[in-house]
Amino acid sequence: MHISRSVAGIAVLLAAVSACGPVSDSKSGSSPTSSTSSAKSTAASASVPDFVGMGLQSAQDKAQELGFHGLDSHDSLGRGRNQLWDRDWRVCFQSPAAGKRVGTDTRIDFGTVKLKETCPAKDASGAVKAGGSMPDFRGKSVKAARAALDSSTSLTVDDASGKDRFIVVESNWQVCSQSPAAGTKLFGQPVTFKAVKFGESCP
Repeated sequence: MHISRSVAGIAVLLAAVSACGPVSDSKSGSSPTSSTSSAKSTAASASVPDFVGMGLQSAQDKAQELGFHGLDSHDSLGRGRNQLWDRDWRVCFQSPAAGKRVGTDTRIDFGTVKLKETCPAKDASGAVKAGGSMPDFRGKSVKAARAALDSSTSLTVDDASGKDRFIVVESNWQVCSQSPAAGTKLFGQPVTFKAVKFGESCP
């Protein structure tokens, strides 16, 4: 009787071991780290074309054809205008430079002007922060001047022509005079600009 129970117990134990089956080592050959490294090493690269002189939309299309999908653009005249209609703008400057071979995940930035405008000798790529003293904003767009000042600055902008026009699109207006004067130490005091539209003469 004891023998039959022992045999039965052994049979149950063997059945349990068989059900578990062999431990698979199929995952031992894969390495997430090595796969990631391999993907990085095979990242696509391309030579950057010369986009200067092209319309902005055409330049963007060409860049995307080559695999560049991180695209930026800015107003090369420093007025801070947005390129809402790409076909109305043309490329004057680019970064990275033409001929440079880079990864296709590199962002390409186009410096642009409107179709009827002349490219400047130097690209004005962004607003320069005022720092501790008042810059000379005369001739600059009101939008660029505002961006250069601390965001907490109390700013008043008046029509210098005396027509008392509303200044809605600040990138279309240029500073004629300012208070405080250029070089004055800034300590949070209010700032006032008098401005006219670009193309108009300051009084």
